[in-house]
Amino acid sequence: MSKLAAKIPVLMAAAKPKLREFNRFAKTELYPPTPADIPAIIKGFSNLISGTVSMRWTRLPVKEAWINTLIGIEVMCWFFVGEVIGKRNLIGYDV
Repeated sequence: MSKLAAKIPVLMAAAKPKLREFNRFAKTELYPPTPADIPAIIKGFSNLISGTVSMRWTRLPVKEAWINTLIGIEVMCWFFVGEVIGKRNLIGYDV
C-alpha cells in the first residue's frame, strides 16, 4: 500500500497534460449550443435535407460512408443502452 501511495505524485504529474487536453476538448465539444449557434444549426439541417433530396450521399467515398455507418451504429447502441437503463430490465417495462 505504501508503494502505491508513493506513486500517486508521479501519476498525478503524468495525468496533468492529459487532463489539460481533456478540458480543452470538453470546453468546445461538450458545451451546449447558444442562441447565436441556431442559424448554423438550421443551415446544417437544410444542407442535410438538400443533400438527401439530391442524392448527394451516393457520391460519398467508401471511407466516409463507412465512418458515417459506424457513427449511426454507435448512436443506435447508445439509444438502446439508454432504454435498458431507463426501464431497468432487458425484457420489457414493468407496468
